[in-house]
Amino acid sequence: MKEEIFNSLASYCSQAERCVQDVEKKMKHTDLTEEEKQRIIERLKQENFINEKRFSRSFVADKFRLNQWGRVKICYELKQKNIACEIYHEAFEQIDEKEYLLILEKLLINKKRSTKGSPDEMFQKIYRFASSRGFESDLITNTLKKVIKGIDDIEVLE
Repeated sequence: MKEEIFNSLASYCSQAERCVQDVEKKMKHTDLTEEEKQRIIERLKQENFINEKRFSRSFVADKFRLNQWGRVKICYELKQKNIACEIYHEAFEQIDEKEYLLILEKLLINKKRSTKGSPDEMFQKIYRFASSRGFESDLITNTLKKVIKGIDDIEVLE
């Protein structure tokens, strides 16, 4: 029974990168003791089915490139998955700063096209949008100044 569960979890981890929390959720409804669950997790780690550094690198790359999330949102999600700070900060180093700013700028330009209102209202709406995507406030403000014409007339709270 335990070997079947291990094999099932190994297969689960082979399909995509998983973290310890993902595997723990998968084992939640088994009749294993906590000690047995921990042994299985340790074995999965030893056999490299679970590798949180690898998971973090994959998670950061996917959420940045595919979902176009900023560092703040990615960091929050990794914290929710109980990934250590040192691990995910290392994963953030793979994000190219120029690409990061380019994606933010493209998001803001696209949002500007669909946003109506005065320059003040547009600034606030687009700022909230970019903030909800997890980009840093200083980067949003600086990029928005470039994107919205006449932004000099707007009082920006910094």
